[in-house]
Amino acid sequence: MLSVLLPCWWRSIHIDELTLFLFILGIFVILVALLTTVSAARKRHPPLPPGPGGLPLVGHLPFLDRSIHTYFTGLARTYGPILSLRLGQKVCVVVSSPSFAKEVLKDNNHTFANHDVPAAAKAGVYGGISMLWSPYGPEWRMLRKIAIHQLIGAAALDSTYYGVRRREVRRMMGHIYGRMGSPINMGEHLLLTMVNVMTSMLWSSTVAGEAEWDGVGAEFRRWMTEYTALLGTPNVSDLFPCLGRFDLQGVERRMRECSRRFDKMFDDIIDQRLKLKDERKEDTKDFLQALLEMIDDRAAKTALTMSHVKALLLDMIVGGTDTAATAMEYAMAEMINRPEIMENLRRETESVVGKDNVIEESHLHKLPYLLAAVKESLRLHPPAPLLVPHRPSKLCTVGGYTIPEGSRMFVNVWSIHRDPSIWEEPLQFMPERFVDSKYDFGGNDFTYLPFGSGRRICPGTAMAERLMMLILASLLHSFDWKTAEGQNLDFEEEPGIVVRKKRPCKKT
Repeated sequence: MLSVLLPCWWRSIHIDELTLFLFILGIFVILVALLTTVSAARKRHPPLPPGPGGLPLVGHLPFLDRSIHTYFTGLARTYGPILSLRLGQKVCVVVSSPSFAKEVLKDNNHTFANHDVPAAAKAGVYGGISMLWSPYGPEWRMLRKIAIHQLIGAAALDSTYYGVRRREVRRMMGHIYGRMGSPINMGEHLLLTMVNVMTSMLWSSTVAGEAEWDGVGAEFRRWMTEYTALLGTPNVSDLFPCLGRFDLQGVERRMRECSRRFDKMFDDIIDQRLKLKDERKEDTKDFLQALLEMIDDRAAKTALTMSHVKALLLDMIVGGTDTAATAMEYAMAEMINRPEIMENLRRETESVVGKDNVIEESHLHKLPYLLAAVKESLRLHPPAPLLVPHRPSKLCTVGGYTIPEGSRMFVNVWSIHRDPSIWEEPLQFMPERFVDSKYDFGGNDFTYLPFGSGRRICPGTAMAERLMMLILASLLHSFDWKTAEGQNLDFEEEPGIVVRKKRPCKKT
């Protein structure tokens, strides 16, 4: 009977009907088992977060806006404070509320302890071994411990580098004083000052002296701008890993070219330092000197290599300069647009310092209104509005939804900071909301996260706060700032991993 139902080529094979029946029965049992397993798996794992549909193969990629944090904020109004979308082969999840941010950055801190490393970072940061991009583990803990203990922690800032900060801030003030009455490109001055502070702390020299301020500084700014732009460029290699080897957009190639400039600079500085190793005095030890001595430490649990040294230097220069300079440029623009706030700040500095004296770091803790203005500017303009994307190390659940292993997790702090259910008049620059408030930069209150939270919170928070306060206080105390009559500074953004002002602040 069964042989009648089979195609001709089956009939040519001599199989008795019992064997054939058992064979078909076995296939049926296997199919039932597979369907049962799939059904059970669906019941065991909740669905992905809701989100917009997409096209075959490319997903939602063609519909993205360049200003991705504002685009995600718009999607959240439709799909809620946790949503998912597919970009190429990559599942992306966006959280836009304090409760979901807490689940990601605190409750599931260990699962989300890794950053999602773009191909550009692997090409430009020695395979991605820097403190920013290293996976959570012994190597990352070693790099972070070294950076905090030797350079950017509160103790190191107090004991070692006060003179450097003081000197470079005064150098900037002198340069601006020499141009009084002429337009000042505030962004360039702030960035170069931050770079000079950082390089002085790293290897005891700056990228530009007084005579070279405009030439060398502008060139270094171009390096920095290109480097961070490439890190933030949407890259086919990240969204379609199967195409990564082809580098279709040339992002990795351009990043390698960009990083070679930094690498050559580091090699020249390290070679010079090694030649003068025996001549350096112990009381003039800088960060580079400490790192080179650690390479020779055979007793260390995790070995520090020369690539680690250069990756740390690059981390400090890129991560410790561009974000702070951008934040200060936004703060100055907000203050200049609100003359009554600037007048209050000027009065505060004069009451603490005196009209003809110079701002010192010892004055900063007596300037609560300035600190409130800094916090308010960081609320409105967090330099990294989506933080650095995280990558879950295993499948997990957030808000009752499944988050796949290896997906890209965005925490939209820009949206949280402008949520009208949290902040009164959220689009207004109102430092008063932070006077005598509970908010700090520690990432413990998930309604305010300018530096992130959890294991991967920005390690340079203490240095950023101190330098921003010192530089802004000096600028406000020493000069009267204004724009052309009847004009206000705009806040249009230039998208990227660090969101800068599209049009730089030029003030007189």
